Amino acid sequence: MGTAYTPGLKVSPRTLVKKYRRLPLKGQVLVNQGDTVQPDTVVARTEIPGVMQTVRAAEMLGVDLHDLNKALRVQAGDTVVRDQILAENRSFFGLMRNEVKSPIHGTVELISQQTGHIGIRLTATPIEVTGYILGTVSEVVPEEGVIVETEAAMIQGIFGVGGEKTGQIHMLVTGPDQPITDDMIDESMAGKVLVGGSNVSGAALRKANKVKVAGVVVGAIIDRDLIDFLGYDIGVAITGQEDIDTTLVITEGFGSIRMAERTFNLLKSLEGKQASINGATQIRAGVIRPEVIVPLEKSASDKEVAEPVQALEIGAHIRAIREPYFGLLGDVTALPSEPALVASGSTVRVLEAELADGRKVTIPRANVEIIAG
Repeated sequence: MGTAYTPGLKVSPRTLVKKYRRLPLKGQVLVNQGDTVQPDTVVARTEIPGVMQTVRAAEMLGVDLHDLNKALRVQAGDTVVRDQILAENRSFFGLMRNEVKSPIHGTVELISQQTGHIGIRLTATPIEVTGYILGTVSEVVPEEGVIVETEAAMIQGIFGVGGEKTGQIHMLVTGPDQPITDDMIDESMAGKVLVGGSNVSGAALRKANKVKVAGVVVGAIIDRDLIDFLGYDIGVAITGQEDIDTTLVITEGFGSIRMAERTFNLLKSLEGKQASINGATQIRAGVIRPEVIVPLEKSASDKEVAEPVQALEIGAHIRAIREPYFGLLGDVTALPSEPALVASGSTVRVLEAELADGRKVTIPRANVEIIAG
């Protein structure tokens, strides 16, 4: 039995999902182990300190360092607003007045007697981390975050854009080969996760974003439509931070590719249920997959839902992740033990597979990922 060299792609009607909800720096955890949390429950909170801005008070007033204290109108710890007087100096019997004003809103953090400078720190930026999924807090990491777990249906995509959103799943098409067009979308779909088949047009994405659809899940997208939607070429960096209201998850690849029957049927069975969706994608080291997670009622069985073993074996369901079969699905039919010469001229370990269209092909094992169920 061989093992895949690339992460498995999960399409599962029920699996145990664990999400580490972590603060970017130490702060306060607001929930306890065993608590049930909603997607919008704030589980941890912290503040990112503002930057320090220096005001050369003594120099601006034209006073000696030992005279600065007499001119000060604030002290360390005071909150100040923009244009508030920090220090002032009067001369010629009060006829002349020099003022030093705060350039920002913030807090006076230091007043240096050695330099005559006043240090004002910008107001801290509050950061809150939510539960993201409906689930139970299985572990608390003090000052850092929590692990939330739930039994859920889970669909991982091959590419996505946009951040974490939640919404009710709504099928826009009746078959996995049907695209989403802009005339299918209206304002009643605000806050929902729309599911299509083979493709979504740039116009449809712009309309979805305009009416604030939470997410769109389709088989594929043409790259120029994605650029048209975002306004720029996404490149190869990590995605998920785009300034858009609608998160996009692509399940198959680029172009116009029929969504896998298994994926489409699973999403169809989940229509009307609340989903958590995230388009964040990272292809390189530390792979991050876009995902759709739909929490389910706990199974009647007392047995824990186990993570599927992602082993490359005969019968395993796979997807090709490089040309010439990029995005195509198939089943492993043989795992030759000896390396073979491939078109690139390299000698590598390969597998034999039957693609969904019936073709029998030989593919380098490094060029596939397992679709775990």
